[in-house]
Amino acid sequence: MKSQDTAFEGGPLDGRVLPILLGPTGHPPKTYQVPVPDAAGGPPTVLIYRRVPKGPPGKLGLHPGWKYAYDPEGDKGGDGKLRWPWSKPATGPGATPQGKPDDTDG
Repeated sequence: MKSQDTAFEGGPLDGRVLPILLGPTGHPPKTYQVPVPDAAGGPPTVLIYRRVPKGPPGKLGLHPGWKYAYDPEGDKGGDGKLRWPWSKPATGPGATPQGKPDDTDG
């Protein structure tokens, strides 16, 4: 397996660079979960980091790589279902019914 040194931004891992295993496409995973053990012996706290581009794209439109940004809400990335590009978007608590736009005319 190949790995890539990836920077972490925000949270407890701010400023660290860790080797992250790359997937079959050559990219690191979209989310990185770090379990932190509880000092009292309870269940561990899981910190969530999201993959973001390292910087703006260059002249050819290619981005310079990836880094991980801390997600303080700790959302684990949806309901765990595989989402295909042609699938309907997931409905959240603030979404309108059936994905219709809000009716502003009344």
